[in-house]
Amino acid sequence: MDLLKQKISSEGRVIGTDILKVDSFLNHQVDPDLMKAIGEEFALIFEGQGITKVLTIESSGIAPALFTGLFLHVPVVFAKKTASRNLDTETYHAAVHSFTRGSEYIVRVSKRYLTAEDTVLLIDDFLARGRALMGLLEIAEQAGARVAGAGIVIEKGFQDGGSLIRSMGIRVESLAIIKEMSEEGSKITFADETKWATHMEEEKT
Repeated sequence: MDLLKQKISSEGRVIGTDILKVDSFLNHQVDPDLMKAIGEEFALIFEGQGITKVLTIESSGIAPALFTGLFLHVPVVFAKKTASRNLDTETYHAAVHSFTRGSEYIVRVSKRYLTAEDTVLLIDDFLARGRALMGLLEIAEQAGARVAGAGIVIEKGFQDGGSLIRSMGIRVESLAIIKEMSEEGSKITFADETKWATHMEEEKT
């Protein structure tokens, strides 16, 4: 997605060898026009899959998921990271390890908002090591819901999350795949999505 790549190139900041800060438009300050374009793109990619719910994790996944739900005309459900008094007691839950935080947390979804009748599309802002998506997949499995696939805004192609999730037979569509990046000058190199898809299929076989 050219618009997204341009935004990453112009505003993204690389820290160390594996951290990309895009907080000016994605996960702290949010660019609504970009999110609208992202949601429309995901809706086109997964059109005709019978999706009934969009599922994500709070909080950075909510913006792209909400616009995806808008264009698919389906509800958006987000897994909560903290238990609260107003959260239903009957929930699906899964443990997720955060490498950026260096800790593990539990995500929860009320059983009234996800059932075996649903076909879900998973949406997240980043795919690095795949732990957040694994948590969402576990919740979908507990509900008996069918997973149509996963839409990722930015995938770090040099980390193993993408290959892990794809090896499970899950369709993963990433709008921008980063092949490599360097802290010096925040240099970011994008993978060719067509060649990348072929490469990932070859890895699976």
